[in-house]
Amino acid sequence: MTRLKALNPDEATGKTKELFNAIQSKLGVVPNMMRTMGNSPALLEGYLNLSGALSHGKLGAKTGELLALAISEKNNCDYCLSAHTYIGEKLVHIDAEALNNARSANSADAKTAAILNFANVITTKQGMVSDADVNAIKEAGLTDGEIGEIVGHVALNVLTNYFNNIAKTAIDFPVVRAYNSVEA
Repeated sequence: MTRLKALNPDEATGKTKELFNAIQSKLGVVPNMMRTMGNSPALLEGYLNLSGALSHGKLGAKTGELLALAISEKNNCDYCLSAHTYIGEKLVHIDAEALNNARSANSADAKTAAILNFANVITTKQGMVSDADVNAIKEAGLTDGEIGEIVGHVALNVLTNYFNNIAKTAIDFPVVRAYNSVEA
């Protein structure tokens, strides 16, 4: 049972209606997470702005989806695992094995594996990483800008993971459960 109400896009008004219209025109639908975030237009706009900015970053869409899966698995967010598995497969064309491996911060590509591992370290240590952690990601070939983008992806996904776990957002994608899924 959901804890926060998903707004009906047809009944939305003001800034929320404006944001829903933009989402609808881009995606063809307003997903339940965004419908629920619409209760706070400031939150929805902030999410959309950060997500949009990161989508133009150097890490790229594929790495962004893999990061979302690694972070969502760490945070036991079934909504985000479901959404990013679907997006990764259908829109970004990532194979099922790579999607599944990302959930454990693994990748056949060494640089991608380092990125996913660093995101897990950030999440586990709540940002309090060591010099050795930062040196390891730099040794994997990441620039300071790319490291910043990883932090941005972690922040974005922690936001959506926590939001969906608190809201108990109804999953409107093929359901994927976290390995250690918990019902609160």
